[in-house]
Amino acid sequence: QVQLGESGGGLVQAGGSLRLSCVASGRSFSTPVMGWFRQAPGKEREFVAHIRWTDSGTYYAGSVKGRFTISRDNAKNTVYLQMNSLKPEDTAVYYCAARRNSYLYAAESGSYDYWGQGTQVTVSS
Repeated sequence: QVQLGESGGGLVQAGGSLRLSCVASGRSFSTPVMGWFRQAPGKEREFVAHIRWTDSGTYYAGSVKGRFTISRDNAKNTVYLQMNSLKPEDTAVYYCAARRNSYLYAAESGSYDYWGQGTQVTVSS
């Protein structure tokens, strides 16, 4: 089992920045890919970005590419999501996720095996 714990959400004005953190515990070595999804009220959960532990390969959704950066600290079993130039449409609950499948370019939520509880990000206009 893998446990994921997110932190770093909050309220920020449009154009501002936030950094989310996700700490993995348990059998985290079994999940080579970790990433972030988000879900806004009334919308489906959508992929944001993920990173592969072994080579730091990354993959981003088009809507956040160039504004968000995902990174990891292997020693701390932690993945970060630096979010810059935030927009009101980025408002959502952000979920950390991890999976056993190491393929970088599969981003469906169903391909993930473990999920965190989520952290709220609210961007005011």
